[in-house]
Amino acid sequence: MEFLDCDRNLEKQTGASVNLIFDVEGETGFRERESRMLKTLTSRQNLLLATGGGTILKKENRRLLKKTGLVVYLKTPVSLQLHRLRLDRTRPLLQKGDRKQKLTRLAAARNPIYEELADLVFAARNRGPVITAQQLVRDILSFWESAASTATEPDRNGPSHGSV
Repeated sequence: MEFLDCDRNLEKQTGASVNLIFDVEGETGFRERESRMLKTLTSRQNLLLATGGGTILKKENRRLLKKTGLVVYLKTPVSLQLHRLRLDRTRPLLQKGDRKQKLTRLAAARNPIYEELADLVFAARNRGPVITAQQLVRDILSFWESAASTATEPDRNGPSHGSV
């Protein structure tokens, strides 16, 4: 599968960073651009797609993700997010104020949406990327095998359809 990141594709298309888009157009302008990019990318086949955490805020984006592929929620506790993002200066919503407080507030608002949307919830832990990726692949294959055996949603049972 080809791997694409929605934000990186948006930056490539516009020639501007996500931070700059936020600065110039605000979150509303960014979210509109993000939705258009998501629509373009989810029309492709055989794709592993990473989205930003706020992509799920729009109902249409959630519908599109659910319709076009297997949705995996990488469930990460705030404490681990803080550790991973301690040097990051690229996330517009975390540039000012108390990061722990902001991440806690975002988690409270978004986690229920992620839980409802996800076909598969994968608990992120403080382990290396190779081990994490290997376990995630096993979990996805297990999910597909289980779905194929119950045949409840045949159009979402394989890696060749839509985005993940």
